[in-house]
Amino acid sequence: MPEPALQLFAIEGIGEVRPGDDLATILATAIAERGDFTLAAGDVVVVTSKVVSKAEGRVVAVDPGDAMSKVALVESESTRVLRRRGELLITETKHGFVCANAGVDLSNVEEGSAVLLPLDPDRSARRLRADLRRRLGVEVAIIISDTFGRAWRNGVTDVAIGCAGIAGIVDLRGTLDAGGRVLEATEVCVIDELAGAADLVMGKASNVPAVVIRGARLEWLRDGAVASEIIRTPDEDLFR
Repeated sequence: MPEPALQLFAIEGIGEVRPGDDLATILATAIAERGDFTLAAGDVVVVTSKVVSKAEGRVVAVDPGDAMSKVALVESESTRVLRRRGELLITETKHGFVCANAGVDLSNVEEGSAVLLPLDPDRSARRLRADLRRRLGVEVAIIISDTFGRAWRNGVTDVAIGCAGIAGIVDLRGTLDAGGRVLEATEVCVIDELAGAADLVMGKASNVPAVVIRGARLEWLRDGAVASEIIRTPDEDLFR
């Protein structure tokens, strides 16, 4: 039996997404224009949070000449500030994410504007999944990704901030490792791994905000949510 493999397809030609745009229609059109494949059942569509936020109108004005304008915006998107160093804040967002500057993004957006995270990324993923099902008649999974840093590690990677139709966590506890030993603590965040893989295809400056991943394991394709599966509760967190 051949080893399982993942295929990743960049969805190019999406262009600038604006408030009120039908993101499912934009994605379906861009995929059709590729001409070399169509969405199939079990595919995972990874979409950056930025295009989701733009379509949902999560774009606000910010004074580019006033550093404190962005700081005030970050604070308004946060439930608390954990660390502060100049203009950089590590905050907990209203979603429960701990990240830099509450996910407020000034890159790849018109000067004088900032993009905020979607209000409810899991709900956004469910809506996009349903819209693609209605338009194309195919059942796919959705991951909404964003770029995060990690405590104690340099560099950034993309992680999932919302999902639909795919497990957030795959629990391997109680199964056997390659040596026959019982795994006691292994829970794999597969949607973060898939989001990171998609980012290798998207790049940071290539204007590719969506990737289709083919070959996800069937057991991963179930109802899932970042909010309920990935966010660690304060009573389980040793570092906050």
